[in-house]
Amino acid sequence: MSQYQPGILAAPVPLQARHLFFAVDSLDAVPAALDALVQRVDSAAVVGFGEPLVTALGAQIDGLRPFPAVSGPGAHNPSTQQALWVWLHGVDRGELLLRSRAFEKALAPAFRLVQSTEGFRFKTGFDLTDYEDGTENPHDDAAVEAALTDSGASFAAIQQWQHDLDGFAALPAEERDHIIGRRHGDNEELDDAPESAHTKRTAQESFTPEAFVVRRSMPWAENGQAGLMFLAFGHSFDAFEAQLRRMSGLEDGIVDGLYRISTPLTGGYYWCPPLKDGRLALNALSLAPDTGSERPA
Repeated sequence: MSQYQPGILAAPVPLQARHLFFAVDSLDAVPAALDALVQRVDSAAVVGFGEPLVTALGAQIDGLRPFPAVSGPGAHNPSTQQALWVWLHGVDRGELLLRSRAFEKALAPAFRLVQSTEGFRFKTGFDLTDYEDGTENPHDDAAVEAALTDSGASFAAIQQWQHDLDGFAALPAEERDHIIGRRHGDNEELDDAPESAHTKRTAQESFTPEAFVVRRSMPWAENGQAGLMFLAFGHSFDAFEAQLRRMSGLEDGIVDGLYRISTPLTGGYYWCPPLKDGRLALNALSLAPDTGSERPA
């Protein structure tokens, strides 16, 4: 019986994490690398396949597509789609570093690491703006319905946002609240916030159909810069994409206030396969490794 990768719905977000993004260097070596990947993945990792890899393997996953570059009046969301994504969970930075190196070596020469970004939990799950993140996440059965397909697969949308923390801190408290749409301190949603407030741009129940996703975002900081590694899991990309288009002003011309103080640097979509007997079920890929599952005809 298939089941989902447990890290998708594990809450709260881990204390420490690493996002690893890989490009394909040698297609001929991919089957052996995927076999090594299956052997190495455990409950402290989530793996996602990008459309470039799936297409290169001659396979097709319903609903998988490249991340779209979405631009609106005052907002730009770049596409930096990669072939493979691995999200490692942990509690110790050193242990995560060594695990990252082990994954990189196991996947070579088929895959080349192009980005490695550390994430960490701030307080109980706050953004570095000091506002709580993921307040409206669905829970329990609603989270399963939002994040997973019937087979146990999921679709992950990932963006690295870089914050202007000094600029945000310099704003009056009320203006900061109005950008987010919540009152700092007690996290209460503000009914009188402007339509550009992030909470109003992304109110999941306000879309038709409703656009619920399960967010697993974490802060990052590197070389004097910092922000949020936004991560949302859905049973398709449609809910996330509807939110992104509205945030960018493509629905009604109103741009999310978040773009005033933060800039997306990356964007990628990844299919997260289900598990079968505790291992990644890769039978949907034409060049699935020899993991005990049959290749598709």
